[in-house]
Amino acid sequence: HSMGGHGAMTIALKNPGMYKSVSAFAPICNPMEAPWGKKALPLYLGSSEEAWEDYDTVELIKRYEGPPMRFLVDQGTADNFNSEEKQQKGEHQLRPEALQKACDEKGLPLTLRMREGYDHSYFFISTFVEDHLRYHAAYL
Repeated sequence: HSMGGHGAMTIALKNPGMYKSVSAFAPICNPMEAPWGKKALPLYLGSSEEAWEDYDTVELIKRYEGPPMRFLVDQGTADNFNSEEKQQKGEHQLRPEALQKACDEKGLPLTLRMREGYDHSYFFISTFVEDHLRYHAAYL
């Protein structure tokens, strides 16, 4: 979920062949382009944007050369980190549209489900976590 979901995706992408599927709830998909990432990445990794690419799901997808991997992402439409108002101002943090674009361009299957009325909360996760478990079980 959120940064943890981003971490799950980056780990899967950095270990080609180890995972057949990966899923996340409301992940930060493209921190290099998100306000939070632009602030945090230099503090953690220094000023080199090249170094940041190893910690950005969208950038990792662009250069992924491993076997097919499937992605499942659930995103709430009422998530305050991805609100329509913040999107219009370019201030949204999660950027699922960038993930969709990167997967489409690379030919990696992504199921991106925009969940009407759900926010960034535990209730959101608990409502759909069984779907994620079934998704992964189908690829075992």
